[in-house]
Amino acid sequence: MTVSVITPSFNSARYIAETMRTVAEQRTPSLRVEHIVMDGGSTDETAEVVARYAHPDTRFVSNPDGGPADALNKGFALASGDYVCWLNSDDFYYPGALERAVATLEAKPNKAFCFGHCPIVDENGREIRRGVTFFKEFWYPISCRPIIRTLNYISQPAMLIRRSALDKAGFLRTDLHAAWDYDLTLRLWRHGGAVRVRRPAMACFRWTPHSISGRGYARQFDEELSIAIEDAGRFAPSAIIHRFVSRGIVFCYDRMAPAGRGK
Repeated sequence: MTVSVITPSFNSARYIAETMRTVAEQRTPSLRVEHIVMDGGSTDETAEVVARYAHPDTRFVSNPDGGPADALNKGFALASGDYVCWLNSDDFYYPGALERAVATLEAKPNKAFCFGHCPIVDENGREIRRGVTFFKEFWYPISCRPIIRTLNYISQPAMLIRRSALDKAGFLRTDLHAAWDYDLTLRLWRHGGAVRVRRPAMACFRWTPHSISGRGYARQFDEELSIAIEDAGRFAPSAIIHRFVSRGIVFCYDRMAPAGRGK
């Protein structure tokens, strides 16, 4: 069984060693993990760090790209795994995460993808925003298409996608600024839906003021609302509720980052 992990990267030397190390730790005698690092032409020490942690199943591609979604699509095209996922160059896995995710999908062969628990950490790896994590995890037991249309409670670093479902759903939209993962989630739901991976947590998402979600959350939630409307219809109850939910989330994020709202 092979899992392909795609990591989009640009000037990621500060964090990518931890990303590389935790991907390497997912390999077992029964699970081959192919790691494809799609680098946008970094000018820092990213290439040297990747080389230091490279495995025979690591592939490093460094060329200018059209942004993270474009880099990921190129990585998907190169991937050979039965399952695919992506892990950003500042995020990391917990031990055994991919093995548990594969086992979950093997037990549910009709499901398109699975998702698990995903704490948020800061630049130094300390857990933050526990309230955000609790809010997302509150919806896990009643996970379904109407709920995911209403709010995005799935954390992308803790997702694993069946390759056949990705091929049916299509790759990421490159016209989106930040919500390409939510758009893909809704499209994947049409091809089998999702199943949850039980605790412990699968991955950590690193939030910083300079990340896409840190500096551009207002635009991200605007995009998510537009995507929900496209999927459900403008006057669908889930889309109407999503409008109020997204405004409430942006309000809360503004309070958590009073120095300046993400643009």
